[in-house]
Amino acid sequence: MNTEVIIVIADDDSGHATLIEKNLKRAGLSNEIVFCRDGRETLDFLFKTGDGPHRNSGRAHLLLLDIRMPGVDGVEVLRQVKQDSELSKMPVIMLTTTDDPREVEQCHLLGCSNYITKPVEYEKFVEVIRRLGLFLMLVTVPKLNGEVKHG
Repeated sequence: MNTEVIIVIADDDSGHATLIEKNLKRAGLSNEIVFCRDGRETLDFLFKTGDGPHRNSGRAHLLLLDIRMPGVDGVEVLRQVKQDSELSKMPVIMLTTTDDPREVEQCHLLGCSNYITKPVEYEKFVEVIRRLGLFLMLVTVPKLNGEVKHG
């Protein structure tokens, strides 16, 4: 994956977020990583609202999104992102401890790029993230310009 791509990790579990970052780097990714602690913070970052940091126009973003977060959950974040004409181009990978088939199906129907279940066991979790890192090295991600080009 192009190192220009900013990886946004939305996870209320800071231990998981740190583990994800560490293992993506171990897999060879050197991309900038932005952490969002919950769904509201994620939406503020992506939609450039609120007081916190905002996404960079003209840069490609990829979202690793946990489902179980306080307040606005990951499914609602996914729904809002995929309803936005610009943000809908951004790949969203659900990364969650839930493997409920209805939830998996709902996320795919809403437009997630992939759905990865976080294993509870540490070694398996590390392996899943390592594989994700290798997968991400092959992915091409569109830029989010925030401007429409005509003709």
